[in-house]
Amino acid sequence: MRSPTELNEREWLALAIHGEAEDAYVCADFARHLEPSPEAERLLEIAAAARRQHDRLLDLYTQRFGTHVPYMRRQDVKGLFVHPPVGETCAKGRRVIEEEVGRMTQAAASLYAGLAARTTDTPTSRLFDELAKEERASTPTPEDAEAARKRMILQIVQPGLVGLMDGSVSTLAPVFAAAFSTRDPWNAFLVGLAASLGAGISMGFAEALADDGKLSGRGAPILRGLVCGLMTVAGGIGHTLPYLIKDFVTATVVAGIVVVIELLTIAWIQWRFMQTPPVSAAAKVMLGGGLVLATGILIGSG
Repeated sequence: MRSPTELNEREWLALAIHGEAEDAYVCADFARHLEPSPEAERLLEIAAAARRQHDRLLDLYTQRFGTHVPYMRRQDVKGLFVHPPVGETCAKGRRVIEEEVGRMTQAAASLYAGLAARTTDTPTSRLFDELAKEERASTPTPEDAEAARKRMILQIVQPGLVGLMDGSVSTLAPVFAAAFSTRDPWNAFLVGLAASLGAGISMGFAEALADDGKLSGRGAPILRGLVCGLMTVAGGIGHTLPYLIKDFVTATVVAGIVVVIELLTIAWIQWRFMQTPPVSAAAKVMLGGGLVLATGILIGSG
């Protein structure tokens, strides 16, 4: 491993070129892992900026030293920032990814600032100084991360949760009423399918037409409506599909298990993203779902 003092300007430029290429690939991988989310969009912007910085460094290198760029890696120089394995970072979740990107941009800004003060070539020093400023500007702050999280909740999680709750709960009564009144799984399936699709279309339009997102900050209405509508269909179709089973008792038991899973999923989302206490979230969701389910069964059995 080499000491930083052993590198000349040609080698520092080569190191920066390869480092920016690596940063672009790493950020693109992080973005793919977090899609779809505002964090992923920001990471793609950082990756694009790294590619632009790579091209500027390469142009300057070519002007000064020719077309051959020696292969230089940051892990071969003492004290420089090195990415841990991308898979390990992704497995640890969004917050760890954001922290990793913050360390990356901070390290790059510090490196470029030091090189700007050290180099004797004026154009190279100027470029390093500009890159240091760009890296500082792109370094995510805790406020940026919190704002991105709130946008994701408003634009994706909240519409999806509303749709999932409506689809999972509101379709319970018609599905189980049809099942217990006819004892025919196929009739219950048709009722559930119609209720799920109808509710999905209705909820999707309602969410999209509620507001344009400009004042509320809730994002594009078409995206919100699509998320809400699809999650409504998913919530209703889950306990409808078991009625493709021909035996009524078996289909109803499986549908009941699916209902419990759906309600627990809703409770988990409320706890994970809305900071609702898990016991409270589960109790409220189970109570509401249980009342609607009982309503359907009582009407169908009457």
